[in-house]
Amino acid sequence: MFKFVKLSVWQRAVDFADAIYAASRSFPLEERFGLTNQIRRAAISISSNIAEGSARSDSDFAKFIGYATGSLYEVVTQGQIAKNQGMLADDAYMTLHAEAEEISRMLSGLRRSLVSQP
Repeated sequence: MFKFVKLSVWQRAVDFADAIYAASRSFPLEERFGLTNQIRRAAISISSNIAEGSARSDSDFAKFIGYATGSLYEVVTQGQIAKNQGMLADDAYMTLHAEAEEISRMLSGLRRSLVSQP
């Protein structure tokens, strides 16, 4: 088994990407190559960066956690835009936003633990 699979933040990030895919299925067809593609790619990037970074040194892993955090922030921004444009209901947005906040805390804790190691 790959060591990243054991990380709860990776598991949460994969579930989050699944939730983003489900939420974006109802986006307008004309957004298929716009916001739908962008939000899905950013969501996938969160768990992908965790996985890729786990194969590196701790200092490099910390950088990849930073990239994952940046991708998470992209999803939050794109979710807000989708909500503003009426593509994402308020309750769906709030659910995704709450999960993003929790993943952000988890990523921050993991990054801190990697940076503080000798």
